[in-house]
Amino acid sequence: MSKQPLLLPYGDPAFVANPFPFYRQLYEEGPVRRAVIVGGLEAWLVTRYEDGLAALGDPRLSSDIRDASDPRLVQQLPATERESLVRNMLRADPPDHTRLRRLVSKAFTARRVAELRPRVQAITDGLLDAIAHAGRADLVADFALPLPVTVISELLGVPTRDRYDFQRWTDDMILQGPEPPDPTVVDGAWQQMRAYLVKLLEAKRADAGDDLLSDLINARDEEQRLDEDELIAMAFLLLVAGYVTTVNLISGGIAALLAHPDQLELLRDDPTLLPDAIEEFLRYDGPVNPGIARFARENIEIAGVRIPRGATVLVASAIADRDPARFPDPDRLDITRRDNAHLAFGHGIHYCLGAPLARLEGQVAIGTALRRLPGLTLAVPPDELQWRPSGLRGPGRLPVTFTPGRIPDGTAPAAPA
Repeated sequence: MSKQPLLLPYGDPAFVANPFPFYRQLYEEGPVRRAVIVGGLEAWLVTRYEDGLAALGDPRLSSDIRDASDPRLVQQLPATERESLVRNMLRADPPDHTRLRRLVSKAFTARRVAELRPRVQAITDGLLDAIAHAGRADLVADFALPLPVTVISELLGVPTRDRYDFQRWTDDMILQGPEPPDPTVVDGAWQQMRAYLVKLLEAKRADAGDDLLSDLINARDEEQRLDEDELIAMAFLLLVAGYVTTVNLISGGIAALLAHPDQLELLRDDPTLLPDAIEEFLRYDGPVNPGIARFARENIEIAGVRIPRGATVLVASAIADRDPARFPDPDRLDITRRDNAHLAFGHGIHYCLGAPLARLEGQVAIGTALRRLPGLTLAVPPDELQWRPSGLRGPGRLPVTFTPGRIPDGTAPAAPA
C-alpha cells in the first residue's frame, strides 16, 4: 500500500458525475486506503462491506469530532458555536448519545411515521398539481426539495415560510467542494441559523404547539432536561438532517430510473416493487458519498492495516455497497434485488433515526411522480446532469419533461403546506 494519501478528485467533473469507476479502483487496491477527501481532509477509507459493517459497530471508533487529531475538523465548524454543534446526537457517544436519542426516538418509530403517510401524500399531490400542467419541471427545486422540507418543518413546528432562509444557511454550512469552506461564510450562516432557532424556541416556550420542538423543550430523561446548547443542537440536527439526504434520495432515485428505462418500465408495471426499489437506490447511488466518518479512540487495526489514534476513519458506504463479495453484479441497478442490507443508513447505535421517514417520503414521492407524470423523461442526456460536488450526493438540478396533465374540473391545486 502506498504511504502517500490518494487524492479524491472532487475538482474533476467526470468524477463528480460518476465516481464509481474510481471507487472500483480503490476497492481493488485493498480494503483500507489513506485518502484526501472533501474539504482537503485526510482519512482512512474502509472499502469492503464486512470491514465497514464491523467498523460501524466498533466502540473504539468514536463519532465525537473532538476525538480527531486533525484540528482542521473542528476548525471547519463555526468558531463561536463549536461546542454546541458537537453536542448533537450525531456527534455524541454513549451515555450522552443514548440519552439524546431516547428523547426523540418515539417520533420516528415505524408506527408514528406510518401515521404521517396521508399528510406526505397530500403535500406530494400539491407539489405535482403545481407542475402537472406545464409538461416540464426541475424535479429538485419543484418537488424533491420542498417535499421533505415541508414534512420536517411541520413535524418540528417550523413555519414553512422560513424554509428558504434555513435552506440557504444550510447550503453555506455544508461542504460544497474539494477545498476547505470559507470560515467567514460558515460562521455567518451559523450565527443566522442559531439566532433563528433561539427565537423559534422562545416562541414555543411562550406558546407550545403539538410538535416535536415543543415536546423537546419540556422533555425530561431521568429527570434531566436538555440544556440550552443541547436543545439548539438537537433542533439544528433534526431540521437539517430531516431533509438534506431525503432530497437526494428522491431526486437521485428518479434520475437512476430515467437513466435505466428497463427498470423504470418494470416499476411502472409493478408498483409493489417500490419498497425494494428505494433500498436499491440507496445501495446503488445513495445520498451519503463517499461515506460515514468515525475517529479512532486508540491505535486500531482494520483488515490488517494499522490506524493511529485520532485518525479519521471513513467507512466508505458508497464503495462498500458495491462490494461484489456482498452484492452480486453490484454495478447494475436492480430494483428486484431482495438481499439488500446496504450501509446507506449506517449501522449500530448511530443507525439513521430518520430512516423510516426517509423511506416513506421516497416511496410516496417517487411512486406518485411516476403515476402522475406520464412520459417522464430527462430533458438533458444523463451524462449532462449536474451533481453536487460535496459529500452529500445528488443532482443539483433534475430537468425533465412529461405529458402535461390537467387538474380535475372544479378542483383547486392542493397547497403544499
